[in-house]
Amino acid sequence: MSGQVFVIGHPLVQHKLTLMRMKDTSTSSFRQLLREISVLLGYEVCRDMPLTMTEIETPIAPMMAPVLDGKKIVLISILRAGGGILDGMLEILPSARVGHIGLYRDPKTLTAVEYYFKVPDMMADRDCIVVDPMLATGHSAVAAVDRLKETGPRSIKFVCLLTCPEGIREFHSHHPDVPIYTASIDIKLNDHGYIIPGLGDAGDRLFGTK
Repeated sequence: MSGQVFVIGHPLVQHKLTLMRMKDTSTSSFRQLLREISVLLGYEVCRDMPLTMTEIETPIAPMMAPVLDGKKIVLISILRAGGGILDGMLEILPSARVGHIGLYRDPKTLTAVEYYFKVPDMMADRDCIVVDPMLATGHSAVAAVDRLKETGPRSIKFVCLLTCPEGIREFHSHHPDVPIYTASIDIKLNDHGYIIPGLGDAGDRLFGTK
């Protein structure tokens, strides 16, 4: 089974991504743009989510109307930069539960090291959306989904701003059943594991730590 990759080519997404890539974009602008793009990405990720019918009353008459069951959606943020996407997603999925997976990349081996894991109870009937701005080497994403699968969720999707062929290949070699949603597939990784042309370190740019 080969993994699916969905590139969100909407003009608003691409325009905002270009602004984020610019090295002179301020921390506050970067943060706001990430939130705005995340709303748009969330819209696309939810496109195929099933609806259930519920009985409501309009000011005129009762009717059966479609709703998402927000309690069954879990947004999983890979710390720390995933929080930037999480904020935007919660604007359109305010009832979603939230989980966090803390990972850092060992600077020498580039492998992912876990330091925190907290997700809601009873994951078996929940649909998970894992968020992290960058899918670069793929090691963190693989480690996060490895741990998440141990909880037995109904489905998993992975959402990122940017990725590259190496990251997609690594991720789908471990998790071909998990679709990737991204705004861009960039050219490649450099020797330090950063995406080219990319946008730098998303966490540092989001929090102003460099």
